[in-house]
Amino acid sequence: MNEVTKPAVLIADDEPGIRVALGAQFAREGWRVEAASGVREAVAHLERTGFDLVVCDVRMGDGDGFDVLSAVQACAAPAAFLFLTAYGSVPEAVQAMQGGAVDYLTKPASFDRLRALAARVMAERRGAEHLPAASAERVGGSGSHGIVGRSRVLQAALARAQAAANTDSDVLVEAESGSGKELLARLIHDSSERRGGPFVAINCAALPETLLESELFGHARGAFTGATAAKVGKFELANGGTLMLDEIGDMPLNLQPKLLRVLQERVVERLGETRSYRTDIRVIATTNVQLHAMVDRGLFRSDLFYRLNVIPLSLPPLRERMEDVPLLAEHFARRFAEKHGRATVRLRADFLDRLSQYHWPGNVRELANFLQRVLSLHPGAELTGASFDLEHRPSGRLRPVVHGAAAEQGKATVIPISMGELERSHLERTLELVEGNRTRAAEMLGLSVRTIRNKIRQYDLPPRRYA
Repeated sequence: MNEVTKPAVLIADDEPGIRVALGAQFAREGWRVEAASGVREAVAHLERTGFDLVVCDVRMGDGDGFDVLSAVQACAAPAAFLFLTAYGSVPEAVQAMQGGAVDYLTKPASFDRLRALAARVMAERRGAEHLPAASAERVGGSGSHGIVGRSRVLQAALARAQAAANTDSDVLVEAESGSGKELLARLIHDSSERRGGPFVAINCAALPETLLESELFGHARGAFTGATAAKVGKFELANGGTLMLDEIGDMPLNLQPKLLRVLQERVVERLGETRSYRTDIRVIATTNVQLHAMVDRGLFRSDLFYRLNVIPLSLPPLRERMEDVPLLAEHFARRFAEKHGRATVRLRADFLDRLSQYHWPGNVRELANFLQRVLSLHPGAELTGASFDLEHRPSGRLRPVVHGAAAEQGKATVIPISMGELERSHLERTLELVEGNRTRAAEMLGLSVRTIRNKIRQYDLPPRRYA
């Protein structure tokens, strides 16, 4: 990776040790690093060049980190901004999030957490996990949350989302993994009267139960072993804006009553404290499972489900809007070319036709990963139908299924089976291909390991067979 294509970070801190340590860590992760010892030097860097991420102290010798945040927000392409401070306070944290910071961490912060945040920043900025905006295909909002597609079902879903944005009610988005749930949540936020406030997201499936509780509600110093400083939770940080609870179906049952109370009363109690804090937020919950089915099975509280399900929304899976596949493919090809400094690769009609023969169980994320894989392996100026031979297809079944008398006549017809049966069969074939390895299956399908595990349980596949 050359210096032009490397992600760039600016570290602004008046402690030389912090600048050196963080700079070395980011450099090892492949970032281009610039450092500043104060506000004036940081602003000078911002005037000279652009950055993807700014990590900034709050109190420095020649001024306030909020002045650096203001300078970042004034840039034509603002960087993601992270406060890192030894003097954390609740009002300051709220001010930071409302001012546009993506997070507010107290020192000492582990680099693992910084690495995860930096990866999310780059995913959003470069489209690794989310669809970026794209010229005529963009729908709503600004920045990197535009959704690509012109199909009728997608436009209907977006129209419902725009209508929801005109209210202040909580929203529940049910859609398959990889279909763009967070994009829809951001669109609702940016189209609402809360767009001037923070958009704070937390993935309920990504954190262990004890850490999730602290991240959501915050904690007092000494509330538990390792709580060396007070922490503001996401509910407070989202004050005045929107809190997205991603994969709410994975919320532990014993945390659900506490979440229900916050939703009903808009009051938060931090761990280790008896004082309550009011928070003015809108909640958008997302899930890739049917919550009403989890309620029926006793895996999710019915009262919490009905409290979240004020405005139910959904996004169609990619197989239900196949006319958008060529648009998406062209879009990802352009983004790949921009990222790697290559000329845009031409996608031939037979290539696009073959893309449309596959049902994409991993949805837009799987298509994005597929295009990246093929374009990485294909050195030419165009992709044809034969280009599929350059990569390992998830199931090797891009041809229609031949059945019955049609097989004898050499004609291809598709067996009329349900999409659920098709997905089950595809998942089974993929797991067989990787000898039952869930992690490899998740990578091939563009899904999370947790989703693969849920699908194995949903389709009653033998769990011991798939490790």
